[in-house]
Amino acid sequence: MELKTNAALIIIDQQKGILHPKLGRRNNPQAEERILELLGHWRRTGRPVIHVQHLSRSEDSVFWPQQSGVEFQERFQPMTGEQVIQKHVPDAFCSTGLEARLREAGIDQLIIVGVATHNSVESTARTAGNLGFEAWVAEDACFTFDKADFFGNAHSAEEVHAMSLGNLQGEYATVISTAKILQAD
Repeated sequence: MELKTNAALIIIDQQKGILHPKLGRRNNPQAEERILELLGHWRRTGRPVIHVQHLSRSEDSVFWPQQSGVEFQERFQPMTGEQVIQKHVPDAFCSTGLEARLREAGIDQLIIVGVATHNSVESTARTAGNLGFEAWVAEDACFTFDKADFFGNAHSAEEVHAMSLGNLQGEYATVISTAKILQAD
């Protein structure tokens, strides 16, 4: 595996609202540190960084535009030259122009990180794979929350995370660690 010189790092929903206690128990407490490792490497090597910001249509969402939860966390503030994609649904490709921007820039390799693994990360990675992009999901640079399944059975964030990554691996994306991504450079 080789990390291309124009591989785009896509950071999904690293906004203040994702830290709200009402979202419940999460897994992977080191995810933000892994994202920052990747972000630092991308910035040092001059690769493209795309920040995805969720603007919810639901007033009770932590990402409702009329409150501070919608803002990027300080440590993930976009720098000059880094793109910001705003979305209203989990999939960062849906009605955002992301695909056109990537194609126009000749980018075909995407490294996807952020939250939530079972929601925006999985949705975005599935579309990336379906559109023919080489998608990598950094398993230790994303996280999710405890969640009940359709039948009401409770699942830990670790189980939800693992199942989501399992859904992606091989068919839509390559699931890989941050360390292996950095070693591929």
